[in-house]
Amino acid sequence: MGRVQVEDFIAGCLGGAASVIVGHPLDTVKARLQVGQGYGSTFNCILTIYRNESVSGFYKGMSFPLASIAIYNSVVFGVFSNAQRFISQYRDTGRRHSPDLIDVTFASMVAGFVSVAIGGPVDLVKIKLQMQTQSASSGIIPLTANTSLCQSNYNGPVHCVNCILRKEGLWGMYRGAGAMLLRDVPGYCLYFIPYIYLSEWLKLEHHTTPSALSVWLAGGIAGAISWGTATPMDVVKSRLQADSLYNRKYRGVRDCITQSYYNEGIQVFFRGITVNAIRGFPMSAAMFLTYELSLKALKTSKESN
Repeated sequence: MGRVQVEDFIAGCLGGAASVIVGHPLDTVKARLQVGQGYGSTFNCILTIYRNESVSGFYKGMSFPLASIAIYNSVVFGVFSNAQRFISQYRDTGRRHSPDLIDVTFASMVAGFVSVAIGGPVDLVKIKLQMQTQSASSGIIPLTANTSLCQSNYNGPVHCVNCILRKEGLWGMYRGAGAMLLRDVPGYCLYFIPYIYLSEWLKLEHHTTPSALSVWLAGGIAGAISWGTATPMDVVKSRLQADSLYNRKYRGVRDCITQSYYNEGIQVFFRGITVNAIRGFPMSAAMFLTYELSLKALKTSKESN
């Protein structure tokens, strides 16, 4: 069946770090729009964050995802690439010149399942750190005598993790995992499939591999498609993860969807869709370009040795 190629994991790690640096400011805006109140439009949300918290407000909670999402993407890209290779060999499609849709789809679904196991806690901590300033300063969630220090303020990612584990146990780190699973399994199909076929389509004539421009463009478009279509379930995930900051409001995915719909209408599930689609382009473009360039460099170095 072949062996696991470690280069895919290393290149995925580097690509993940690049995507966080590029996309975190808009990710903060997206989280505030989906969970917070009183922002109105995307532009007003950006202005409000800047006026109240300056530039540093856009980078709240970035240190944790910068380290953890690098590992997260290492696993996702490594699992996807190796799963696609193994499935292709099992189905004897390895000799085909173009990628097989079935192989790519199954590999994408496997990557989606694995992503939740690793990415759930990362997303949870990131959301809590992004939302605590907005929640406290706006007065949306009042502090009472029963509100613990862990609930009112986190000093950083380590403190946040300790508080969650102490209050809710290990399962608390996976709050919103059901919604994340419903978001990521189809989301990664709409991520890897467009990228692979677009990069092949954009490949220059007589070139065996896509150019850097083709990779950048295909990755950006794939990211915009994936994040745009994932927005409704991303809203539910964000609300479930931010919910236990203070007082528990939602009992689960279905209850969150029901309450959100009855209180705010169908449009609530499309909050942040513009930000998601816009940030999806540069994040994914940076991720895929860094991944492909790193993978090429690693393979060249290995062959030369």
